Amino acid sequence: MLCYGHFDVQPPDPLDLWESDPFEPEIRGEYVYARGIADDKGQLYMLLKAAEELAAAGELPVNVRFCCDGEEESGGHSIVEFLEADERGADAAVIFDSGMIRRGLPAFNVATRGIVYFHLKVRTGARDLHSGMYGGAALNALHALTTIVAALAQRDGRLPEPLRAGIAAPTEEELAGWRELPAGADELGDQGARPADPTAADEFYVRTFAEPALDVNGIEGGSPYVQKTVLPVVADANLSIRLAPGQDVDEIAAAVERLVKEAAPEGAEVELERLAFAPPGLVPPDSKAIQLGLDAFERALGVRPLLIRSGGTLPIVPALADKGIPTVITGFALPDAHVHSPNERMLVENIPLGIRAARELFVEWAKLG
Repeated sequence: MLCYGHFDVQPPDPLDLWESDPFEPEIRGEYVYARGIADDKGQLYMLLKAAEELAAAGELPVNVRFCCDGEEESGGHSIVEFLEADERGADAAVIFDSGMIRRGLPAFNVATRGIVYFHLKVRTGARDLHSGMYGGAALNALHALTTIVAALAQRDGRLPEPLRAGIAAPTEEELAGWRELPAGADELGDQGARPADPTAADEFYVRTFAEPALDVNGIEGGSPYVQKTVLPVVADANLSIRLAPGQDVDEIAAAVERLVKEAAPEGAEVELERLAFAPPGLVPPDSKAIQLGLDAFERALGVRPLLIRSGGTLPIVPALADKGIPTVITGFALPDAHVHSPNERMLVENIPLGIRAARELFVEWAKLG
């Protein structure tokens, strides 16, 4: 069995917002506070402690190997390269790096979205121009850039069909689990976000778990602060596409390049650079390892985990899938864990709970032999 976790953490800044030393765990009320208690050192500890307890009692029925990552938060790929070179493989893997739906309700993530990150540059002339003398006749780089972005953007939550190629549709069991999740309107409202369109809240989980999404992460051209009546001839943007499970990085990247060129106004020079990428991951929910894992958690916690997907990206998940290793991706952080923020926290009672669940998982996975 392969156990993965990362011991690197996000910087604790801003320090003045912490109510205790971020690197000295402190219990206040029901929670223990510390940087990494939820993401991910505290959760990696649960797996280590469970294996240690079973081994000390002579009751560890499986061979366990730990991969402890120090680059997860900085986008390093050493763990992926290690897995590619490792010929030993594994019968199953477990990652405690996510959270519960709510207190007392666990979840297994059976898919993660991938990502392709681009830099787009548009040039429409030799120099900025006087808008009175040339406006309406000369190309404006910002206009060209926004025209291109508009051609790529989703309509009613769906990207153009070339950018939806390869999507792995959710199973009925997954959809049933998603209906048990908090309302999409609440998920958006709790973050101070506004729905993208009238059906966005109702489709929240389909859109964030099972559909690709394109976002403009930054845009620059001309000046939005200085009163300057010019036509900018250079405009830049960073764009990212979250890939749905089942999609191929190279296929979607090629489709983006094709759509950008087709949408560019005549005369606009376009440069599209792929800056970073990670493929999506998909774990068959009906695999024996997952089903045994559900049994183990139900025995440990008294409730069967829901099968959900993650809208985020975890590079190790597709790497494990490529090796044919089914993976339980779960965790014991709550939605209020303040991950990546000051006062990161974990419910104290969830730490022994996580250790108990991990123990049951190791015992149950002996049936894979």
